[in-house]
Amino acid sequence: MDTNNPVVQLCMEGMQAEGEGKPERARDLFMQAWEAARDDFDACVAAHYLARHQESPEETLRWNQESLNRAEAVADERVGGFYPSLYLNMGWSYEQLGDYAEARRYYTLSCERFGSLGDDRYGDIVRQGAEGGLKRLDAAEGSISD
Repeated sequence: MDTNNPVVQLCMEGMQAEGEGKPERARDLFMQAWEAARDDFDACVAAHYLARHQESPEETLRWNQESLNRAEAVADERVGGFYPSLYLNMGWSYEQLGDYAEARRYYTLSCERFGSLGDDRYGDIVRQGAEGGLKRLDAAEGSISD
């Protein structure tokens, strides 16, 4: 990712604020990134981080959907590696809202894109998240049918 991009810089500062236990500061920085977005790529990145700081599952889903919509509007490969995470976040949002069919659909889409992930900590987190989501759904569906 282009660390000279002002939106990316704001999001990096926001992630640092998260790590320092300053969620309000992080949210402010992510909102500044959203407001500074110059194109769909920038908006995709900013919305991705804004989704993490919403008050309700519905608002989280709204920002995750915005991020995915903006990624789909980018006409180049800058977002190719984002899809596993974007789909994971959509799955999580739908799971939190109790829409297990949509959650499963998005977790599965995430798994189908694992090939674009690196063999690193980030890739491991995304893979574990999507696989864990599918396991939770399997367990939830199993307990419903019992």
